[in-house]
Amino acid sequence: MGYGLIITAALLWSLIGPLSKLAFREGLSPLEVAFWRAVFSWGLFAAHALIKGQTRFEIRDVPVLVVFGLSGVSLFYVSYQLAVQKGGAALAAVLLYTAPAWVTVLARLVFGEVITRIKLIALALTICGVTAISFGGTSLPGSTLTGWAVFWGLVAGFCYSLYYVFGKRFSVGYSSANLFLYLLPIGIVGLLPFVSFAAKTPTAWIALLLLALVCTYGANSCYYASLKHIEAGRASIAATFEPVFTAVIAYFWWQERLGLWAAAGSISVLAAVFLVVLERTENKHP
Repeated sequence: MGYGLIITAALLWSLIGPLSKLAFREGLSPLEVAFWRAVFSWGLFAAHALIKGQTRFEIRDVPVLVVFGLSGVSLFYVSYQLAVQKGGAALAAVLLYTAPAWVTVLARLVFGEVITRIKLIALALTICGVTAISFGGTSLPGSTLTGWAVFWGLVAGFCYSLYYVFGKRFSVGYSSANLFLYLLPIGIVGLLPFVSFAAKTPTAWIALLLLALVCTYGANSCYYASLKHIEAGRASIAATFEPVFTAVIAYFWWQERLGLWAAAGSISVLAAVFLVVLERTENKHP
């Protein structure tokens, strides 16, 4: 059951790129898509937290919550939408998974964790993979890769890695719904000054609602439910199916194709993820 839940979470996460592209096609900007995703997601997490009575709040946590909200919601949501727009859903999903490399560096700087040989190999694989992707072209039909596509993908990966750093800070005392109850409004406020609102078609509203309900609240719920049945390390391995699912969906829905170099780079990045997570799992089971 645990693996079924985490595979479901990966599948739901993989719809972020394709649904975002649908919203872009309906005339919405990446900033507006990020804004409404945060707004609708907050409504769902807030309802969950209130129903469950998970509304704990400590004044001393405010500064860290503000930094986490601006980086983990405002910048993360926008950077991923821009990566999808500039380079395609498949490419954005792969670059998102440079997060373990960022975690390795941040864990050393923030927590003083040792960088093992496996982590160094994973870091090298990630760098090689991103380099290959840079030369391999975008997954968008008839377009060429720009530096901005790689840049925003790497920014998204970095912001994603911050969930590990800040997550350790809030792992005791805050449930997922409790944390998002306060994080998302901060992220929304951070996005609001930069958003230009466009007239929306019914299709655009459906895409936005699905991004919140399916890809954010639903995926998050499945992921945390899976942790009741399997350990976090094994769940992380299964979650790496997300870019694979994204590539398949983007291929059939939007005719996106990764070039040879980009595909090789993607494999290199995902191999790095597996190495890091496998090492973490083995360390828990000597």
